[in-house]
Amino acid sequence: MFKKALLAGAALLACAHVASAKELKSIGISLGSMGNPFFVALSKGAAFEAKKTNPNVKVTAVGFDYDLGKQNTQIDNFIAAGVDLILLNPGDPVAIEPAIKRAQAAGIIVVAVDTAAKGADAVVETNNVQAGTISCQYLIDKMGGKGDMIIVNGPQVSSVIERVKGCKEVIAKHPGVKLLSSDQDAKGSRDGGLSVMQSLLTRFPTVNGVFAINDPTAIGAELAGKQMQRTNFPITSVDGAPDAETALKDPNSPQFVATASQDPFLMARLAVQEGVGLLNGKKPAQNPLLMDSKLVTRENVKDYKGWTSAR
Repeated sequence: MFKKALLAGAALLACAHVASAKELKSIGISLGSMGNPFFVALSKGAAFEAKKTNPNVKVTAVGFDYDLGKQNTQIDNFIAAGVDLILLNPGDPVAIEPAIKRAQAAGIIVVAVDTAAKGADAVVETNNVQAGTISCQYLIDKMGGKGDMIIVNGPQVSSVIERVKGCKEVIAKHPGVKLLSSDQDAKGSRDGGLSVMQSLLTRFPTVNGVFAINDPTAIGAELAGKQMQRTNFPITSVDGAPDAETALKDPNSPQFVATASQDPFLMARLAVQEGVGLLNGKKPAQNPLLMDSKLVTRENVKDYKGWTSAR
């Protein structure tokens, strides 16, 4: 009888716990650009995970088009709509803090994805130091452990800073590698990569390897090499974007040899999980939550499940 009473009590406690759990009814997502496949995959991953939690959840995903004022307005709109959770990729990781605090004051959980944001309740991002490390190690191996190398930099957000940090840690272990330049901001774009790389190739007569902070920059840098008939150096980067997949499979793009991949779909799923946990008083076990990157090369790209693959 006593055992039955214990079991009944445990069942009642379990029911009470389930009843008291807060349901995710509405989620607002503010991302760089909905024209970027990375952010499209992020929004899909968030919606997938949110609907696992509650099939009737309302998901609103918008792009702020790299306009911080627009992102602030989006967050205020989410507050007015009474969402339970905001996922955001910050337009500026520091300047966005007042908007985050407004949301938190309204009882909304805020989780930053891909890039850390000051004041966010949780951060889920790629382990960017590790991504920079594996990408640059592969590059230096391709260089034979020596030679003149360039880092094509980008906007100074946490993800970019950490990728460059990881790369420089590898360079420091190879005294035969000379770093010619690492401070040129190509804006994380193909056009920027083209322009900056043209300037650097004009400045330096010998280049043996290039690390670009993301795939668009790398593709622009490769185009600069082709235009200037300087195709004798390998290029690596970080992202694993669809354009990088195409380039790695293209026999006419031999300079682009590897990218350290991200998984935006899984990143967003984990971000929603963290948000739901916080909604119910569960603090993150790790903050930031870092996802290890995997290297995609010309040799293994055929097996790579990229951003646009079916899930």
